[in-house]
Order: sequence, then structure tokens, then C-alpha cells
Amino acid sequence: MTARKEVPTVAQSTETDWVSRFADEVIAEAERRAPGKPIVCASGLSPSGPIHLGNLREVMTPHLVADEIRRRGHECVHILSWDDYDRYRKVPAGVDPSWSEHIGKPLTAVPAPPGSPHASWAEHFKAPMIEALREMGIEFHGISQTEQYTSGTYREQILHAMRHRAQIDAVLDRYRTKDKPGAAKGGKKQQQKPVDEAELAAAEGSGAAAEDDGSAGSAGYYPYKPYCSVCERDLTTVTSYDDETTELGYTCACGHAETVRLSEHNRGKLVWKVDWPMRWAYEGVVFEPSGVDHTSPGSSFVVGGQIVREVFGGDQPIGPMYAFVGISGMAKMSSSKGGVPTPADALEIMEAPLLRWLYARRRPNQAFKIAFDQEIQRTYDEWDALERKIAEGSAQPADAAAHSRATRTAGGELPATPRPLPYRTLASVVDITTGHDEQTLRILSDLDPENPVKSLEETRPRLDKAERWITTQVPADQRTRVREEPDTERLGALGETERASLRLLLEGLDDHWSLDGLTTLVYGVPKIQAGLAPDAKPTPELKVAQRAFFALLYELLVGRDTGPRLPTLLLAVGADRVRKLLAA
Repeated sequence: MTARKEVPTVAQSTETDWVSRFADEVIAEAERRAPGKPIVCASGLSPSGPIHLGNLREVMTPHLVADEIRRRGHECVHILSWDDYDRYRKVPAGVDPSWSEHIGKPLTAVPAPPGSPHASWAEHFKAPMIEALREMGIEFHGISQTEQYTSGTYREQILHAMRHRAQIDAVLDRYRTKDKPGAAKGGKKQQQKPVDEAELAAAEGSGAAAEDDGSAGSAGYYPYKPYCSVCERDLTTVTSYDDETTELGYTCACGHAETVRLSEHNRGKLVWKVDWPMRWAYEGVVFEPSGVDHTSPGSSFVVGGQIVREVFGGDQPIGPMYAFVGISGMAKMSSSKGGVPTPADALEIMEAPLLRWLYARRRPNQAFKIAFDQEIQRTYDEWDALERKIAEGSAQPADAAAHSRATRTAGGELPATPRPLPYRTLASVVDITTGHDEQTLRILSDLDPENPVKSLEETRPRLDKAERWITTQVPADQRTRVREEPDTERLGALGETERASLRLLLEGLDDHWSLDGLTTLVYGVPKIQAGLAPDAKPTPELKVAQRAFFALLYELLVGRDTGPRLPTLLLAVGADRVRKLLAA
């Protein structure tokens, strides 16, 4: 790890920077609780399906706070609990229906989807997330809840919860009796302000598979649920428990029944509303955010705050609620439904600092969208504009702080593209060249003849991200296909004004063969035809003439009335081919 002096704190912008404000609170709270000990921030993810970009907020929020704490010279650990001992709840679309036989088993006991190289369902979905977090520079300490439970790590906490089951039941009952008709599962009251269904779906998998609090049957309430030793599922009902001997009896829907000694038994877990506060106390968590599904009255975060204090003698973390993360063109994200974009998907089309920035610049309670459609070009334009302001020293403090958090961590700088050409330009070029390296280099070298691109490596990884976006996200009917032969029918029907505009363009090609030069040329042709100077300000009438000229060029070059920016398109097509296609 590099010396912290090389990566200064960005706390100078505390009035507008949410990360610095939370870091202040967490440091103060940690000093109150356990002076001198490492500060613990936490996240939790359930690998029940694709871990999507909504779930990433569960990790990014504490990461940014923990990183700021480290920048200030404090020892801080970011725990990432993999809730891989959660039950397998349902078979996602596209998976063999026979996987339904595994419903109720721990995620680590379910086979991975067909064709996967991983040992289990949980590992299959954890692997791409771990790689994405590595690429994003997110340092964390991963904890498998399967390993924690099956190794007996939580044995004393489980026995303690069982001894205090009546107390836990009483806490939960405060909310059960307040449930209203139509309330959500798990004892959540109907909120005064409705939460958008898309937001609830987006938060699914943000820390727990369900809002389970156990149930009180004829034998009483028990906060522990064993996995059956025969069928491995949690379709079990506890029928008896002896506090002295720790003998626990249970029956299973499969027909099996047995008695185990809980002081030795490692095949079960605390129900979620007890499990989460138990871990807060066990790990000494000071900061952990929660999705909207866990923060309504009677939900796990609210109830957990009482259980951690009254039962486990611990403290509830500082825990902001984080809001919905959407995708341009998609109504919602739900990891249980499959087919939703993951961090790995996003990193295929955008650089890690940009993805970090999207989370760093918004407060956790602010919803935002991540663009997989054409809007990604505007997002990159905004990012590049911020980079210029940073270089000039004119960026606002909060914007500078978000940029710092996006491009570096307490461990050092994230990799960056040496020569970050505009994303929309790179996308247009690879669209036209279909990724042909030699042609791509020729075009990029022509963008600025006075400072030409000498190697495609200068433009990577941004170039690769733009190419991946074109090939995976742009529909085939929107891809650019340059005509092989002139449209003789259209050329033969040109009016005199149209012919004159094409002549002016072709005559000016050689003298304007650069991105800036061609921009001046294509906008200037209609001005010249109107008797104006090339640098004249456009009038409403002139704008109409320019649009008509642009549509004509697109029609003759690519067969439709829109396409990539014309200067880029002309460079990509090449002067000789432009002359061939436009010569009237």
C-alpha cells in the first residue's frame, strides 16, 4: 500500500461531500465504542442470483466511507459478508426446472447452473462480483456465512439466542401486532409513504434473501432453523429444545425427524432478523447501509436495532438507507428474475473510475440511472468535462471530491486510459471499422494531425470499452453500414442547391482533413451557400439548411437520415471513398 500522504483526504469539502460527513460520524462513533480498535464497516450480499448494479450500492457506500477513513490514517476494515448460507428460494428463468429439487438447501449446497465451472450456485454468482470489485479497486475482507455457521464460529451466539428466545419473540411481537392487512411479508408495516415496487425489487439481495423472523408454533418460538440432515433443506420445524442439554428436536417435510445437540450441531442458522443483529455485535460493525426493503417500520434493520441492544448487548451500526439504481431503458432490476446488468457487465463498456464516480457523486438516498444505451456517450462527455475542470482547478469542491474517490483509493491510483479520446468518437470509429485495428488507427491518427495517435494502446482500455458497447448494446439495425457503391438514383435526383453543397464539401476535404477541420467544413457549407462567413452565428433558417445538408450526407453515405457525428464519419470513411459516394 502506498504512503497515505500520497493520497490525501478529501475532507476539505465536508459541507457538500456525503462521504466525508459519514466518515466524521463513523470515526467519532468508533472512538466512543472502542477507542483504538480498527473501525469496522460492513456490507452483505446474497449470491442467490446475478449480483446486479443495485446490489453494488451495498458495497460501494461502505467502501467509499472506509476508504476515506483510511485516507485519514485510521485502521479500518470493510467486511463483505457473503450470505451464501441462505436458502435457495426459486429456480430463475432459463435454468433447468429440475433445479427445483434444491429449493430450501443452502446456496452453497446447490449445484451451479449448467455449464458453470464453479462448485456451487453461490460460488458461480460470487466469482464475477469478486473480479469486478477487484477491477474497481475495492478492498474488502470476505466472510462466507456457510463457513461461519458450519465451523461452529457462531455457536455461543446461537445458544445465547435460544436462551433468550422469549425476549426475542417479545421484540418481534411489538411489530407483529401492528401489522395491517396488506402489509409486506416478515412483519413490515404498511409505510405511510409507499415505496416504489421497482425500488423494492432492486434492493432484493442487498443483504438477505428474505425478511424472515422465524415463527411461533405449538412448541413455542425458536430463532434457529436447522437444515435437515437427510434432504439438506430447511423445510424443518423445531418441536422441542432443552436449555440445559441443548437438545433440539425437529421434523422435516421430507418425513425425517431427529434430535440433535445444538452445542455440537453445525447444520442450521439463525433466522435473518436475529442473524443480522447477532453479526453486528459479533463483528463490532460501526457502519453498514441498508436497502429500502430493510428500513421500513418493523423490518430487519429497525427490529435488529432493538435485538442487538436488548439481546446481544451490542450497538446498531450507523446505517443510511440507499435508494434505487436503475438502468437506462429498463424499468427495474431484480436479481431473482435474471437478465439484469451486473457490475461485470458495466465494466465491459465503461472504465472502473467512471463506474465508481456514478456512485460517489450521489448521496446514498438519491436514486440514479446507469446508461447502457446511447446515454452512455453523454455520461462520458460529462466525465471528460469534469476531468478538464479538475486539470484547470475550476471544479467545485464536492465534484473534485467525487472525482478523487473515483480515480484513486487509499491504496493508490486506479488504471486510466493514457489518451482518453471522446467515448462517442471511439464508438463511432469502431462502429464503422467493425473493430479493424489498422483502419481504426488510421482514423484516430487523422483526428488531430498535429498530435496524432501513434498506437491504439494509447487509447485503451477506453477504446475496448467503446467497442464492446457497440457490439453488445447497439441493435444491429442501428449499426452504421457505409454504402459500398454510390446511390445513383438519389444522386441523379439531386437539386441544384444539393449539388452545389456536395461540390463545396468535396472541394474542401483536403484542406480540412482533421476532426476540427471537418467540423468547420460541414457546418460551414450551408453558411457559404447562404452568403455568410464560415464563422457566422447560425440563424433559425440556417439551422434548417444545416439539418437538410446533414440528412443528405447521411443518406448518401449510410442509407439513412441519421448516424455518427459527420466529421467522425467522414474521417472513418476516408477521403477517396467519400468522393466516390458523393460525386454527383
